[in-house]
Amino acid sequence: MNIGIGLPIGDPPVLLDWAQRADAGPFSTLGLLDRLVYHNPEPLVALAVLAGATSRIRVQTEVLLAPLREPALLAKQAATLDQMTGGRLTLGLGIGGRHDDHLVAGVDMHTRGRRLDEQMAVMRRIWSGKPFSQDAGPIGPAPAHPGGPAILFGGFHPTALERVARWGDGFLAAAPPTWAGDLFDTVRTFWKQYDRRGHPRIVAQVNLALGPQPVIDDARANMHAYYAFTGMADQMVTTMLTTPAQVRETITAFTDLGADEVMFYCYGLDPSQVDRLSEAL
Repeated sequence: MNIGIGLPIGDPPVLLDWAQRADAGPFSTLGLLDRLVYHNPEPLVALAVLAGATSRIRVQTEVLLAPLREPALLAKQAATLDQMTGGRLTLGLGIGGRHDDHLVAGVDMHTRGRRLDEQMAVMRRIWSGKPFSQDAGPIGPAPAHPGGPAILFGGFHPTALERVARWGDGFLAAAPPTWAGDLFDTVRTFWKQYDRRGHPRIVAQVNLALGPQPVIDDARANMHAYYAFTGMADQMVTTMLTTPAQVRETITAFTDLGADEVMFYCYGLDPSQVDRLSEAL
């Protein structure tokens, strides 16, 4: 089982400390959330800085709200980051659920799923090295891997789960083990229906705060503010893991479900949580 760390978003400069601690530890991936109308750092820019400050750990968007972006430029940005990190980029994509994000981007929220499918067709073509159109040539640079960086999709609706098999390499599941198994099974069923080789990569996402009570309180407050728009923030905060025993139990549960990686998302700013998580493992 690979273990990754989802980075807090409240203080971008401190993320260098987080990244370097994680790179020196047993962790596989650094993840970063995406919103537009919020004080979070833009994930591709931030992850580029963190990749330059590390040597081996992967960087991953979880999830980048692709419909808010123009696909040709997004494809170029992703290919650049993938190539310059030696293939360490994983592009986690989703459609988002905030009206204000889509409003300021000038994107119709009701067609964002269809837009993502159209974007994937464009980006896959660009990453293949083919001309963009009859009137425009290829858009480089070439990504580190033929066909583009690894693509994961997040979501819960069957359309989102089917998108994993149509366009992606794997699934990002922001769900507890108690009901993530059904999502995993649905993704695997679509994978077989599309006659895809091998197996979809399954990545679970869990919220975490490790440390003294002020660290936990800080994490809960930050997570509540981030998800306030859902109307379910109170319920979501109660699921946050706060003990090493819960960490180990969760890893075991997702291992039993066949997940490939667990991303522990930290909303508290204290970078010592990296060391505490390492000890908990």
